[in-house]
Amino acid sequence: MFLEDEFIIGRIRARRISVSVLVAVTAFAACIAAILGLASAAQAGQTPQASVQLAALVRPNDVNSGSLLFPSKEPGFYVEAPRLKTDVAIDVSGPIARVKVTQRFQNPSQGWVEGTYVFPLPDNSAVDALKMQIGERFIEGQIKPRQEAREIYEQAKAEGKKTALLEQQRPNIFTNQVANIGPGETIVVQIEYQQTIHQSGGEFSLRFPMVVAPRYNPAPIVQTVEFNNGAGFATPRDPVENRDKIEAPVLDPRERINPVSLTVDLRAGFPLGDVKSSFHAVDVSQDGDQARTISLKADTVPADKDFELTWKAAPGKMPSAGLFREVIDGKTYLLAFVTPPTAPDTAAPPAKREVVFVIDNSGSMSGPSIEQARQSLALAISKLNPDDRFNVIRFDDTMTDYFKGLVAATPDNREKAIAYVRGLTADGGTEMLPALQAALRNQGPVATGALRQVVFLTDGAIGNERQLFQEITANRSDARVFTVGIGSAPNTYFMTKAAEIGRGTFTAIGSTDQVASRMGELFAKLQNPAMTDITATFEGIEAENITPNPMPDLYSGEPVVLTAELPEEKPAGKLQIIGKTGDQPWRVEMDIANAADGSGISKLWARRKIDDFEARAYERQDPAALDKDIETVALAHHLVSRVTSLVAVDVTPSRPADQPLGSAKLPLNLPDGWDFDKVFGENVAPLGGAERHGSATPAGNAGPEQAAAETQDLAASPEIANMMAAAPTAKAATMIAQKSSIVNLPQTATRADEQIIRGLTMLLLALTAASGLAVWRRRLKRIIAVGAKRNGL
Repeated sequence: MFLEDEFIIGRIRARRISVSVLVAVTAFAACIAAILGLASAAQAGQTPQASVQLAALVRPNDVNSGSLLFPSKEPGFYVEAPRLKTDVAIDVSGPIARVKVTQRFQNPSQGWVEGTYVFPLPDNSAVDALKMQIGERFIEGQIKPRQEAREIYEQAKAEGKKTALLEQQRPNIFTNQVANIGPGETIVVQIEYQQTIHQSGGEFSLRFPMVVAPRYNPAPIVQTVEFNNGAGFATPRDPVENRDKIEAPVLDPRERINPVSLTVDLRAGFPLGDVKSSFHAVDVSQDGDQARTISLKADTVPADKDFELTWKAAPGKMPSAGLFREVIDGKTYLLAFVTPPTAPDTAAPPAKREVVFVIDNSGSMSGPSIEQARQSLALAISKLNPDDRFNVIRFDDTMTDYFKGLVAATPDNREKAIAYVRGLTADGGTEMLPALQAALRNQGPVATGALRQVVFLTDGAIGNERQLFQEITANRSDARVFTVGIGSAPNTYFMTKAAEIGRGTFTAIGSTDQVASRMGELFAKLQNPAMTDITATFEGIEAENITPNPMPDLYSGEPVVLTAELPEEKPAGKLQIIGKTGDQPWRVEMDIANAADGSGISKLWARRKIDDFEARAYERQDPAALDKDIETVALAHHLVSRVTSLVAVDVTPSRPADQPLGSAKLPLNLPDGWDFDKVFGENVAPLGGAERHGSATPAGNAGPEQAAAETQDLAASPEIANMMAAAPTAKAATMIAQKSSIVNLPQTATRADEQIIRGLTMLLLALTAASGLAVWRRRLKRIIAVGAKRNGL
């Protein structure tokens, strides 16, 4: 028995020795290859690159601390990202703000680069100017149809000319591309736009967005099967238009880049009371009773949250109406606003309400945002009347309909709902459409005499806005949709347009300090009748081009704001605005002859005219004709739109023909208050993947070796290479690219000499292992021989 056991043990040892031999040989070969490769790399690192193709490329060891690197198509080499500084000058004149945004693109590398910067502007901005400064020269941008502008830019880029291209990806997301920035060179690009000042509840405000929050982009879905070609295959429709254009690398929040300086010259046109900055520390200097100059206390701030300025009139000086005009090319453009009178006390009490609250608890809402949302929603639920009915729906990449339909707003139900809301945490993706569908479609019929209201609390960080607008348009019925924007950088385009389509209103809450006051304004709008049936007509003047068309409903404290194009230089007559508050009619008349002179009104009218075209696109059967109408207005008024772009080209080539051009997207900050790990660190997705169709997820657990290998594989694709970003220092940490495969580049540079020593050590260990093989073989032969002899084999 002992001999049989020893024989079996001998066979097991033989197998183990075979494995050991294989491991030793493999380790030996790997060490030899590593030593040869590292020695070659070390030699290359000491020898200047002779190849022109690598002139603009660097290794992590070659750059300064804190530099931002983008993978190139050459394994092991990277493009050092351009750096950006932005100066903002805002001039407010009455109801109009003219804004000048100066972007300084600096190329810190030794090669020629092209930089792409994704940045936000207000969704109602009329962008009409682009200038590129080269030395002492300024080159004016020209408005062109979008495809033509792109072709001009690409040709100039290929010819080595300095060129800039400004494109609209959404009404509040733009891209600026600047090509052929020379080594160590700075190119200045200046953008100008104007917008109307927002007014609500006796408060005026303007908002300058500083960062595009990472968007959750749902996967394409198959809605129909096309049989036109006889193949019978489904045609996928991407719910996110230009998804690659609205994505940008995002920097780990431990670093702050893209510094911004900002000043506001406020000329209100009436005596001023309080002037406040909601989220930034500012200095305010007074120049008379109607003017203020506002500047940041710090020289610069990181571009990680919106700047909001609010002001009020001095007591008793609040304007109730305004009328301004601009004459261009024989036409008069009007801008008018009027605050309708408050409903009389004898008005009928508000109808019973059916309120569906929808709260976003996805990963982008983590940190202060979810706390603001919880407080806001708890406060709203507590304000319900016992006769009201309500429900709560929450969503991330899943959805919960809490009450499974509307329930009476009894104290017990309100208490249950508030406890549920206070227990919500932020995590996962932002699948907004199913929650919106549940709110609009699944809550049963509206009770007789009741008013259905949907209150949507979210940061709006999604890319499929058009899909959601279509849902509201198709299934809103008699409900009204109210949006509450949460956080430091909400998607105001989505929030504003969703409320407009839903015949509701938009409320922005950027900090917990604003919850009580802003929700109080919302309660007043929810509890009071809307001002409906608003129309504008001109007495004695033929005028069809009035915007917006149709006029939206308004709520308590909101003014009617309209623009119009009149076919005369000096029109005479009156502007009449009529409507109803509840069942009570109201009417306002303004004499056009008394209009004050203003500037930029024609562009504001054109911007709103384009918005009208876009809002009613679903009524048009011919998309090409719609695009042509938008293009005609945009070209006539020199505006950037979905179908037109601004392009500037220097006539003199600057990049030598034999020098290559690197390309990189400039990285963005994560919005202030966002939790990096919640947004990017979760490997959970609604469609089976790591949020790969939404906000990107870094390979946070991958080691440097694995990340480096993955990076070299990905860098072979120019599209992926242009989307990736990395920081070579531990502090700079992770650069995130919003594509389906995300990697972290090595956090620190490695020294070739140290790796060679390690390789030699491994080689010696492998040789030592191999030298023992002969001894093991001799012992094995003896064991097998003895076992075979004693067993008669």
